[in-house]
Amino acid sequence: MNRLKETLTDFINHLRVERNLAANTIESYQIDLNRYLAYLESLEIQNPDAVEISHVIAFIRELHDVPLAPRSISRNLSAIRMYHRFMMNEGYIQKDVTENIDLPKLPARLPKVLEIHEMEAILNVINTETDLGRRDRAMLELLYACGLRISELLDLRLSNVYLNHGWLRIFGKGSKERVVPMGAEAREWLKHYLTYVRYTLAQKSIESEDVVFLNARGKPLSRMGVWKIIQQYIKAAKITKKVSPHTFRHSFATHLLEGGADLRAVQEMLGHSDISTTQIYTHLDREYLKEVHKTFHPRERRHD
Repeated sequence: MNRLKETLTDFINHLRVERNLAANTIESYQIDLNRYLAYLESLEIQNPDAVEISHVIAFIRELHDVPLAPRSISRNLSAIRMYHRFMMNEGYIQKDVTENIDLPKLPARLPKVLEIHEMEAILNVINTETDLGRRDRAMLELLYACGLRISELLDLRLSNVYLNHGWLRIFGKGSKERVVPMGAEAREWLKHYLTYVRYTLAQKSIESEDVVFLNARGKPLSRMGVWKIIQQYIKAAKITKKVSPHTFRHSFATHLLEGGADLRAVQEMLGHSDISTTQIYTHLDREYLKEVHKTFHPRERRHD
């Protein structure tokens, strides 16, 4: 009997039920830990107490040899450590062999953002003479104005839209709730969509329920559907950068900080539990300041 597989099943259930993690996050943990258990099984290790620190280190070395990207290796090690900590807390093992293995230091990866004029070009290229164009304008305005994750946009319900007050009630990672201001432009486009477009789309399917954004068949939009919509407008606006729905969130945060917004206010709007996650955008802000300095300082201009 492979006791490790049993404990992994318990761990995944723990993440789903007690930690209430998102489905995508749980799937990533499962993939990484299945690879880890397959390696241990190749060494004929099936009992949690038989795992030693040398086995974990050897597995990480194998990931290096694949080669796996440093961030992927760090993610794997993080999953392994959490899994062993769980087994320790539940009494499956007497000692956590991973507690003294440190996560590697990784350089901060700066997210790609759109310039303000690029964002305006994308929004202005949308044909708002059509119902789907008006839907798309409302959707992209919200992504940019509120810094929403794609999952938050797709999960948005009519009951969580407060048009009169200009707020959205958002349920983020781990079902954490926050309230986000819409801004006048996004609010007007959303109001127009809800008033003149959504009702027409919703008549085409009984699956619309109270989901805000629907596809042409009246069903809730999918991640791939939104990605394709964005790519259509990126191409039409002649923007060569790689742009995803998350790029709108990165741009939202960066443009706020460049405009002088308080870091903690941005943290609240993004729904980050730790301000260090939000601070990556200050690196982008510093790069912007360096560029301004280089462009406008008289001593810098002498070197052009």
